[in-house]
Amino acid sequence: MSAAEFDGLVAVVTGGASGIGLATSLAFVERGARVAVLDLNPGELPEGLTGYTADVTDRSSVDAAITAVAADFGGIDIVINSAGISSVGTVEDATDADWARVLDINVTGTARVSASSLPWLRRSGAAVIVNVCSIAALNGLPQRAVYSASKGAVLALTYAMATDHVHEGIRVNCVRPGTVYTPFVERMLQGFADPVTERAALDARQATGRMVTPEEVAAAILYLASPTSGSSTGVALDVDGGITHLRVRPAGEVR
Repeated sequence: MSAAEFDGLVAVVTGGASGIGLATSLAFVERGARVAVLDLNPGELPEGLTGYTADVTDRSSVDAAITAVAADFGGIDIVINSAGISSVGTVEDATDADWARVLDINVTGTARVSASSLPWLRRSGAAVIVNVCSIAALNGLPQRAVYSASKGAVLALTYAMATDHVHEGIRVNCVRPGTVYTPFVERMLQGFADPVTERAALDARQATGRMVTPEEVAAAILYLASPTSGSSTGVALDVDGGITHLRVRPAGEVR
């Protein structure tokens, strides 16, 4: 990818004030894009990022933010749906409120932002949506029933949207990260009786022996969003430290 690859393009990143979203926003700026960060609390953002307050569970809030971005920047070319939350527990542990909140943010929120952006994406010659999915969509992870269901839905939604909009010149892809070490995960770890042991388990789950970095996920998102990836649509790109396909034996185990 060249430094000027995204010159003249406008990227919207939800959940862009921290974690994967922030790493992605900064990577876009480095590659020449103009970046609008949509977040519940954008706060003070690094230079080059413009923040817009938006709640992905509220259609009017999303519509207002997208309209403002398009007016301020003159259009929208790229949408990155990174806003999301986790949930720990089995189906027995989860309340109806847990199901409603996680699905509303992770799934319907992705749909709301995408739908609101479509009129502007149709005017772009480099239109693309990239959703942040998860390995949980295809791998049975312990204590992640609600979260896994939401990310399975994001994967299915990605394929459906890619099919619906390919003839409009809009590409739709997703990334499926393994466990990414972000403030999101750090907060989740604090909910365990032994956060240190739980973090070690999360590191060990990847075949590489460590959690994925936000910058690694951002690099995959930029690849899928790039105008040079014009034949990549309906793609789910794993950034998972090998967890989905590798079955590595423990070090020292007899082969």
